Amino acid sequence: MDSRPALDTDPRVVGERLRRLRQARGVSLSELAKRAGIGKATLSGVETGARNPTLDTLWAITAQLGVPIGAILDSPPEPQIMRGTAIEAQLLEVFEDGAVTYELYRLRVPPGLTQTSPAHHAGVSEHLTVFTGALSAGPLDEPLTAGPGDHISWRADVPHGYRAHGPDVVRATLLMRYPKP
Repeated sequence: MDSRPALDTDPRVVGERLRRLRQARGVSLSELAKRAGIGKATLSGVETGARNPTLDTLWAITAQLGVPIGAILDSPPEPQIMRGTAIEAQLLEVFEDGAVTYELYRLRVPPGLTQTSPAHHAGVSEHLTVFTGALSAGPLDEPLTAGPGDHISWRADVPHGYRAHGPDVVRATLLMRYPKP
């Protein structure tokens, strides 16, 4: 994949939302950086809008704050595009049902690359339906395999990943389920 920004959202807006969430939880910049496994300078750059963070970095940070990634993104009229090491995800919709927030994504996973994602907060699950191609996804120690028409799901409060198999690009949907902490 080429090196494009992880988000189409203004990094200053993302940073301000992250800072407000962090401060509302009474967590210092140093502590959040440590918990998320990123450098303090990286987190500071994200919060000030000086850095356009990777998808991996945003998921690591929001997991430690106990919020879905949609909490820091705009709700644009067009699908929000996020890019990781090996996936391109379009946030299609965020909706709430009682004590649960859902995010629905359209995924594109090119062959040959692996996306590793950090653990989300406790109770988060992912539900993936494949339309084209074949992939392995789920917990790093027990990945699941899916092809066209298959549905797989897993607890995402552990490190997990995605990898396309064969020569075809994988096209899928991903529903992320976030219980409120």
